[in-house]
Amino acid sequence: MDAGPVAWQHQALSPFGRPREMTTLPPRASLASQAASALACVDVDRKLDLVARVDHAVRCGELAVTTDFLPAAPDTPGRPVRPQLVSPGALERRSLATAIGHAALIHAVAHIEFNAINLALDAVCRFPGLPADFYTDWLGVGVEEARHFSLLREHLRGLDSDYGEFPAHDGLWQMALKTAHDPMARMALVPRVLEARGLDASPGIIRRLRANGDRAGADIVEIILREEVGHVAIGTRWFNHLCAERGLAPEATFERLLREYDAPRPVLPLNVEARRQACFTPGELDLMTAMALSRSQPRTT
Repeated sequence: MDAGPVAWQHQALSPFGRPREMTTLPPRASLASQAASALACVDVDRKLDLVARVDHAVRCGELAVTTDFLPAAPDTPGRPVRPQLVSPGALERRSLATAIGHAALIHAVAHIEFNAINLALDAVCRFPGLPADFYTDWLGVGVEEARHFSLLREHLRGLDSDYGEFPAHDGLWQMALKTAHDPMARMALVPRVLEARGLDASPGIIRRLRANGDRAGADIVEIILREEVGHVAIGTRWFNHLCAERGLAPEATFERLLREYDAPRPVLPLNVEARRQACFTPGELDLMTAMALSRSQPRTT
């Protein structure tokens, strides 16, 4: 049963401790409906606020975690007018040795984290009929992604820039659309492929930032790497759950979905230890390595 009206009796805090205005959730609100509202929200600060408030309401038992909801996830998530979205090939490569290149790198990571907020919210409100833990797991991911984005945006502002000042691409959301019909495909290809690529890329980003004298930025990316392992592991958990429900072998199914959806191949070096912690099997790690080694070869049809 959905919960009744939820009135906030305290001042919620932003990720940096600033008080926010009290909010009342709509009558008979549920986690799915409120996740859909947060997903559709175009204002960045309002979206962050909604994620925090919905999480608080669920933790306090003031917001129902329903599993039999009518999906209401939009095909296009709420996002600001900027950054301008372009194809990945149109993004300019910049040297980290320049101030603009430094800011562009932090902006690129922030954009990934902003998209990850939307992806987590989408999982919460798009796929009915799953165990309640599925929805609370992905809400928790959304909360952490919102904190990652807030940390990066604050750091970006310290570099005399801000989110939206550089073009970005929409690759993560395009895969979300391709897998919108099937939670098993979503779990296989968004957290376990696209987000797992961040596990591989983060150590190099951390080294580059430290070499450039940006200790604070490197520390933020270290936090993100540590917590993203858990996010990918959640994807693994629910991918394996859905495979078991359908009587499918996870490793063979993962390999099949990679082919069917023409999933992007990973880039060497793989962060093997992080992927192990995210519950990749030895067979899956061998597959990822083989795919990475084949990047220089043309795809076969």
